[in-house]
Amino acid sequence: MTKSPSRPADLGERTRLVHAGRDPSEQHGFVNTPIYRGSTVLYPTTDDLLHRRGRYSYGTKGTPTTEALEKAWTEMAGAAGTVLAPSGLAAVTLALLSCLKAGDHLLMTDSVYLPTRQFCDGMLKKFGVETTYYDPLVGAGIETLICPNTTVVFTEAPGSQSFEMQDIPAIAEVAHRHGAVVMMDNTWATPLLFPPHERGVDIAIEAGTKYLSGGSDLLLGLVSANERCFKALRETYDSFAMCPGPEDVFLGLRGLRTMALRLREHEKQALDMARWLQARPEVARVLHPALETFPGHAIWKRDFKGSSGLFSVILKPCSDQALAAMLDGLSLFGMGYSWGGFESLVIPFNCATYRTATQWAPGGHALRFHIGLEDLDDLKRDLDAGFARLRDKDAKAA
Repeated sequence: MTKSPSRPADLGERTRLVHAGRDPSEQHGFVNTPIYRGSTVLYPTTDDLLHRRGRYSYGTKGTPTTEALEKAWTEMAGAAGTVLAPSGLAAVTLALLSCLKAGDHLLMTDSVYLPTRQFCDGMLKKFGVETTYYDPLVGAGIETLICPNTTVVFTEAPGSQSFEMQDIPAIAEVAHRHGAVVMMDNTWATPLLFPPHERGVDIAIEAGTKYLSGGSDLLLGLVSANERCFKALRETYDSFAMCPGPEDVFLGLRGLRTMALRLREHEKQALDMARWLQARPEVARVLHPALETFPGHAIWKRDFKGSSGLFSVILKPCSDQALAAMLDGLSLFGMGYSWGGFESLVIPFNCATYRTATQWAPGGHALRFHIGLEDLDDLKRDLDAGFARLRDKDAKAA
């Protein structure tokens, strides 16, 4: 089979997802790049070995499988390059370590994913990096927090669990004026719904465990960077040899081909469910950026191309026992600390236990939902029965 011709630059999103990082001519005509399980790469001569001539040198430096996903994600993200990591958190830590050193100052959004905060307060503090948490809604006002040694401004939009919508372009403009690198956890949107590097982000992080997989069966992280930051990112990756397993990379490649279609369905399902919940008498408010009533809706509408299947709700005051009765009896919603798969999930959460720059006082229990691909009527019946248990429990306790 002859090598495939170069693809036009103006292909649609779905076409690029199907073809990115794929070259059947290099795989004997097979459509998919296979799983390469390998550590040792052999060289034909001593001279080739000593000068490291060859496309691949060692398993930790890359294989055809990892290279395929790196190239595909780089194309989708509009980046200079991508490295892979064995989990979303590993991707976060790899990105931070590529830019920070002892004596540096890090500005971290107060709404960040809790394990990222724990890494900052533990490992980075031990290494001599100072972290300041900031109000995620500060926007261009972040300029007042930048110090002479501020090296990185870390963002996440929307905020983990609490869903604050950050003004990424405004933050990036200020940070770049002061020479700081802008990082973003873009897992909620993926590059399909929020093109990070177009919006001023230098390093974008995504947990491929979520929507790239779509199957709740792999752990994977991706870090894409622009020209400014990719060299340091790749050098840090090579130093740590923080590479994911080949099977997970293969599953990530497979998930990539259908990610746009799945995201579109998750968006439709979640918006329908969010509006249904908004009308429930047990619900005080719904935290979903695509709802017109959401405080950050204008920023979402300006900067994002769509929404995903994850959002939160604040319930009207009820007892802990009533909430447990609601959740414990659900038959279709699972309770677990991930999302992005085909199945629907719900977890209770309380940001008040760890927020430091802002106060979390929603006035009632908070629930985070991920809406999967089940029939919506079935999901609504499951929740309707759950709300009935909640009301019954509180009525009996009154």
